[in-house]
Amino acid sequence: MFDNLQDQLQEVFDDLRGKGRLTEGDISAAMRRVRMALLEADVSFKVVKPFITHCTERCMQADVLESLTPAQNVIKVVLEELTVLLGETDSKLDLAPNKQPNVIMLVGLQGSGKTTAAAKLAYLLKRDGHNPLLVACDV
Repeated sequence: MFDNLQDQLQEVFDDLRGKGRLTEGDISAAMRRVRMALLEADVSFKVVKPFITHCTERCMQADVLESLTPAQNVIKVVLEELTVLLGETDSKLDLAPNKQPNVIMLVGLQGSGKTTAAAKLAYLLKRDGHNPLLVACDV
């Protein structure tokens, strides 16, 4: 899922890189494609709509920094907004020490990366001294 989202966002930003100056139409088209990429990645419309609105407003008002091209400025704005949306701090997985086993359930659409995420999580837990066990359970 993240690979597909990354590829789609990369295409949007590659199209912007070739332009020396961005117009409102360029920014609107780019934000439309970012919106579609997020919606295809199953991000809630209630999250995407204010995110795109805020990014568009910042891109229209943002002064181009001396060291950045206009396209890099748009990328910077989107990256900053994604960071704010996803959280700026590290989140730790708190497992109950007196409760064995701790159960973690991953739910998502087919092909969204649950198995890969579970394997990475198991590797992280093993590195931290736990003994993870993976169980696949389909409805």
